[in-house]
Amino acid sequence: MSLRGSFDAAVLVGRFQPFHNAHAALLRAALARAGQVLVVLGSAFAARSARNPFTLEERATMIRASLDARAARRVSFVYIRDYYDDRRWAAAAARSAEEEMRKRGLPLSARVAIAGFYKDASSDYLRWFPRWRPLMLERQGDIDASAIRRMYFTQEASASWAALVPPAVAHFLENWRARTDFAAMREECQAVLAYRQKWGEGPFVTLDALVTAAGQVLLVRRKNAPGRGLWALPGGFLEGRERLCQGALRELKEETGLDVPDTGILHALREVAVFDHPDRSARGRILTHAHWFDLPPPALPAVHGADDAAEARWFPIGELPALEAELFEDHFHILDHFLRLLDQKTEDRSVTGGKAAAY
Repeated sequence: MSLRGSFDAAVLVGRFQPFHNAHAALLRAALARAGQVLVVLGSAFAARSARNPFTLEERATMIRASLDARAARRVSFVYIRDYYDDRRWAAAAARSAEEEMRKRGLPLSARVAIAGFYKDASSDYLRWFPRWRPLMLERQGDIDASAIRRMYFTQEASASWAALVPPAVAHFLENWRARTDFAAMREECQAVLAYRQKWGEGPFVTLDALVTAAGQVLLVRRKNAPGRGLWALPGGFLEGRERLCQGALRELKEETGLDVPDTGILHALREVAVFDHPDRSARGRILTHAHWFDLPPPALPAVHGADDAAEARWFPIGELPALEAELFEDHFHILDHFLRLLDQKTEDRSVTGGKAAAY
């Protein structure tokens, strides 16, 4: 039986970047109606970014600090990647939560709710879990995590954001300002805002080139924010008179100096895929066309970083899963689409509970 209310467990899914007063109200409602609450932290295992500046550990710390000791004992955390694939994401979220329920001794017949409030189209995920009953709350005022991040990172002298988060979260965020990560994320947010002010929010068309050779993948290190220092696929924006493959080849050569004739690269084209998730880039609505070129053996062609790339380097394919938290935007998932990096064992990292440091 549930300890209180009408459910054995309630599931609360979110990025919580950061955890704010509306999130706290939703968590209180879930605790009032269910014996246990499972908080599914999204955007796991990825690099810090303007949309996701706080790590799993930091977000879990904010949420725990907002609870009293008794409530904290009834809350557990599970973690899930973004995937940028709605069906795959929903299946992984359900698997994560149900695995944690089993660990906590809940039977298959447990009454489970998914708690949330309908904000906009980004809340459609609440309908993707038919086995769980909806526990819907009205939106708790005009509170938005994107606006809080903007105030926090771009209005250094302003404390207006502090009233929108629980006191314990405000304390955490004030202390977080002293970290070097704050300066890096402030640069990220300013770069994204400047980009949108200059170019608008799109939609834009871009090209990416995934080049493999002798069991290795060619990546570049980004020279500028957003994503300064992160690894990425070589790529960029389509120019006015280009065909898609022409643009991919141009960006590839400009950023890596790949020492292979265009005809040789074109003969190595294996697959083209479009990646169009609305949240794949903080810069705006960017649809990319990724081209996979698999060069024949034996030698790795010479490369060097140029243009927007500070460095170009070949990585063994087997090392890419460990590089997930150092890749720009959704580029890890583009690599996974073509190279099947996430086998079941690797995917199961998303269902481990316990310490947030599990990743």
